[in-house]
Amino acid sequence: MRPRVPRCECRNRVSGLPAVARPSSVAALVHEHAVNWGVQLPDHSYHGQMEQARILIVDDEPMVRDVVSRYLAREGYRSDVAASGPEAMERLENDRYDLLLLDIMLPGRTGIELLADVRKRSEVPVIFLTARADEPDRVLGLDLGADDYVTKPFSPRELVARVRSVLRRASGPTRRETIVAGDLEIDPSAREVRSGDETVDLTAKEFDLLAFLASAPRQVFSRAQLLEQVWDSSVHWQDPSTVTVHVRRIRHKIERDPSSPRHLVTVRGVGYRFEP
Repeated sequence: MRPRVPRCECRNRVSGLPAVARPSSVAALVHEHAVNWGVQLPDHSYHGQMEQARILIVDDEPMVRDVVSRYLAREGYRSDVAASGPEAMERLENDRYDLLLLDIMLPGRTGIELLADVRKRSEVPVIFLTARADEPDRVLGLDLGADDYVTKPFSPRELVARVRSVLRRASGPTRRETIVAGDLEIDPSAREVRSGDETVDLTAKEFDLLAFLASAPRQVFSRAQLLEQVWDSSVHWQDPSTVTVHVRRIRHKIERDPSSPRHLVTVRGVGYRFEP
């Protein structure tokens, strides 16, 4: 009788759980995570006791749409789905959403093009879903007003955590005093920023970052600290260039001379501080 060779158990590189057959697509890998975690995905007929945020999932892969919508349902969120840019625009014109999950590579119209149109009419928070890990793509999305991004293949649980974080930051404010710095006024309760007599148009995440820095004047924060405090993230999850891009965008909106900022100051080799 031939000796029995011990079986080697391979581990999944992402989840650390036993590996299964190699998935044929990003969508299959997302579904594999759900199976590996042993989580029972709920049926679409889920009804939460509390009415929560409404989310539009825009992705051309059916399984991604299905798995993400089911995980969101587990948390009580309501979601609709769209498989293309034109379908997403039709939904956005007819319904109101609290957050968009937007794939970059879409048929008919890219996520970048869709976001540019959305930002002309709305400041709804947007999280990009992207299989492209190149920094220029991420920076372009953030420049256009995306609040966050998740790189495929992703963990559905991490995605839901990002959704919670973005919605929490964009939701009802706590009662705090208006911060005044020269002709700049930041009202955390109304989530408004004024420069002189003009209202400054900021995205939800831009406001969060500015308000956080302004609440601790002259205190220096590293990009890693800002990722943790403002994005509920870390350098292990998210590229620190996310902070850099948001700071640059805020400067162009509140500074008289963005190349020589008065309020959002860079501390070379350390991070950023707010000058009152």
